[in-house]
Amino acid sequence: MTIRSTGQNWALDIALAQGGFDALHPEAMGTLEQLGHDHTDFEKVFALVKSGAMLPKAWATVAGQAEKRALHHERGGFTRTAADLYVRAAVMWGRAQYSVFDAADPRKAAFREHTNHCVERIGALRDGRVRRVVLDFEGKHIHALLHLPGGPVRNAPAVILGPGMDMIKEDYIYAAERYYTSRGMVALSIEGPGQGESRAGGLAVDLANYERAIASYITYLAGLPEVDPQRIGMFGISMSGYWGSRAAATDPRLAALAAFEAVTGDFKTIFERAQPTFKNNYMYMADYTDEAAFDRELVAHMPLGDLVGEITCPVLYGIGEFDELTPLEQALASYERVTAPKEMRVYENEFHPLGGTAAEVFRFGAEWIERALNGEFAEPGRDVRHYVHRDGHTTDGSADPTWWLGTVPPAIAEARLKA
Repeated sequence: MTIRSTGQNWALDIALAQGGFDALHPEAMGTLEQLGHDHTDFEKVFALVKSGAMLPKAWATVAGQAEKRALHHERGGFTRTAADLYVRAAVMWGRAQYSVFDAADPRKAAFREHTNHCVERIGALRDGRVRRVVLDFEGKHIHALLHLPGGPVRNAPAVILGPGMDMIKEDYIYAAERYYTSRGMVALSIEGPGQGESRAGGLAVDLANYERAIASYITYLAGLPEVDPQRIGMFGISMSGYWGSRAAATDPRLAALAAFEAVTGDFKTIFERAQPTFKNNYMYMADYTDEAAFDRELVAHMPLGDLVGEITCPVLYGIGEFDELTPLEQALASYERVTAPKEMRVYENEFHPLGGTAAEVFRFGAEWIERALNGEFAEPGRDVRHYVHRDGHTTDGSADPTWWLGTVPPAIAEARLKA
């Protein structure tokens, strides 16, 4: 636990009790629906929560209800209904295990067993099109789910679906089918070092091993007969936008990157100003208990800086105007350093979850990736910018908020001078 977390837990509990999840992550329900959560399940969960300590019980309770209903329909032969309910149960069991920040806690393992059981039933009910993947990695293991289109497929484009720091591979089951495999693409939803089963197996995240894990996943996909090794891209949100940027800068096999909510700033905002749970979680992921050492040895070296200048594949970035984890001026300054074919969208009045535009973002990101992997958007010097207004129209040619009245903060001005 960080010093700030210990001292401010009472404030988070009050926010949960008075405003529910929306008090912590404004409009995030739209994003969670894209990750397989049903809003009725979500309402049931947070009706049971008045403090952070109650979260594991609430998630496990409602997850168990969905799993029982799934079994009922499976026994009745209603396989699609059962599979849909198993997806809902899987993501909620996943939330329950995430809420326990102790890899040795047997409750975490029990919740994970239920998650894996639900995934196994989803695969069985969907003709083996969802499969668990475990790869050897630097003396330990990394874990993923492979999502395949229906029917025979060869040399198809593939996408790595990268989770944010507080996500797991199961969070992409719904999106993988809705946006990728239904279009004939292969998808691989991953857990890197520090996440999910990878962390439970003792694999912590450090400064550079996440992009090495992505490289291992690229190698795995490239070896599948279903996949065209020249057409492997990545869709990442939040911290996977950061990790995806590092991977794109260090592995030329990545042919396209769409990154939304990417943490591309100085990390002071996410770890010192935002909710203390973010730093708590990342210290757990990195296996640190000494906060001063964490700040000195890891955080100080995390900002992307000029590394994004090494990216060569087409990239798409999208961010909320008031993202609480990366100030917009820092995100735009980082974008200026990218020399590869690039595109930026800033969504007016959106926060980190991009909840008000989530359905659009997930569909647009998938369509953009598909087109990029088919050879579009690769012209040298491409630089497309949009400021997406809440009222439906866009300002094209600039991602700067219109209320800036043509001015730019110093950080952006400096980056543009150097670009």
